Amino acid sequence: MRAIRMLLVSALAAGTLSAHAGEQDVQRLTQLLEKSQTIEANFSQLTLGADGVNLQETSGKMTVKRPGLFYWHTNAPQEQVVVSDGKNVTLWDPDLEQATIKKLDVRLNQTPALLLSGDVSKISQSFDITSKEQGEVMDFTLKPKTKDTLFDSLRVSFRKGLINDMQLIDSVGQRTNILFNGVKANQAVPDSTFKFDIPKGADVIKE
Repeated sequence: MRAIRMLLVSALAAGTLSAHAGEQDVQRLTQLLEKSQTIEANFSQLTLGADGVNLQETSGKMTVKRPGLFYWHTNAPQEQVVVSDGKNVTLWDPDLEQATIKKLDVRLNQTPALLLSGDVSKISQSFDITSKEQGEVMDFTLKPKTKDTLFDSLRVSFRKGLINDMQLIDSVGQRTNILFNGVKANQAVPDSTFKFDIPKGADVIKE
């Protein structure tokens, strides 16, 4: 499975850590997510097999806006564009000249991208959450409450209150690490950013 599809369908810090549990963890994560109504960032993404072998390295750009809007562009040579307008998600594969359109699944346990752009009030309905803090870094580990998910564990890390990185671990131990850089929060982002014009002549698949 290509790593970008996992985003749709992301080593806790060493040293002396203070742990928090239960409702406090939910409140902390909710507050951090709600602080950023829009996020723009570049990313680098590394996917490792269960044996630690490097399977894929990519980079690109992400833009999200609450509620439910996101744009994810993975650079060549494995170029893909994923866009959500809040109702539908369009996956564009330029190599295949193919666009796949599906209804946005608003269940947070199905799409980690919605953690950054969706309804944060539903987080505790989808995940069991624990947190660990070291200095200016706050890590949250989210375990899905249901079995019909694309991952077994999701770690989200914030530095100085801004998203820093994510790690997804799936049922076979494959890990996808995503590091964000140049993060900008609460900038004006037009809704047109989240509208994708399918090139003329492209194959269109609706699911």
